[in-house]
Amino acid sequence: MNLPATANEDLLYSVQDGIARITFNRPQARNALTFAMYERMAEICQEINADRSIKALILTGAGDKAFASGTDISQFRAFKTAQDALDYEARIDRVLGTLEQCRVPVIAAIAGACTGGGAGIAACCDLRIGTETTRMGFPIARTLGNCLSMSNISRVVSLVGPARTKDLIFKARLVEAPEALALGLLNEVVPDVETLQRRADETAKLVASHAPLTLEATKEAVRRIRRTLSREEGEDLILKAYMSEDFREGMDAFLNKRTPNWKGK
Repeated sequence: MNLPATANEDLLYSVQDGIARITFNRPQARNALTFAMYERMAEICQEINADRSIKALILTGAGDKAFASGTDISQFRAFKTAQDALDYEARIDRVLGTLEQCRVPVIAAIAGACTGGGAGIAACCDLRIGTETTRMGFPIARTLGNCLSMSNISRVVSLVGPARTKDLIFKARLVEAPEALALGLLNEVVPDVETLQRRADETAKLVASHAPLTLEATKEAVRRIRRTLSREEGEDLILKAYMSEDFREGMDAFLNKRTPNWKGK
């Protein structure tokens, strides 16, 4: 069954020959995600779980500048209370948990920047293919002064280990494609966007041709082996970061394109 592309403009979805594709479609904002985009991605994963004709899912970003640069910072402007912060992380944990538990193999086709929440999405995927321009990381210590949830930290640690997780976040650096490949953040690197999309399609068709129950069982077994800490286990850390003066300062500095003045409170 083939489905024509559907869209809420910011997120495109199509299915062709059993291969589903989600495209983050805000190139003017480096494909930063709105809350509506997060929710639509989760809905699509649930639709895929119910449709056995779909064998694989590709995630990608429109254009060549970014896969996804995280949550649109303007979404944080409404934060006023501790509950706002907890609700945000609960939403992200629910959405990324739904993506991680999607029945089919999920392939991230990553061109350009893959940062913050975008890198969190990539960490939920089963296979990650990048280009020579791909840069990945969580630069929040330099930008917003917030923190990752326990489940996101768990995923990154499972990919690169605790020492490298600290190195990435403490230094707020973006990892170039060769290092990302060596660390395990990427499975493969190709020269350009055209090759990336072709390679993602080839990989999706390959895994779609294999025994689906074997893939499902392997995917779920790996998820069970790697314990993902719950959001509740890190609520104190979320509140410490999101309710701080530093988070307000980081958000204002980011939106006004200036260097933040951190106070540690």
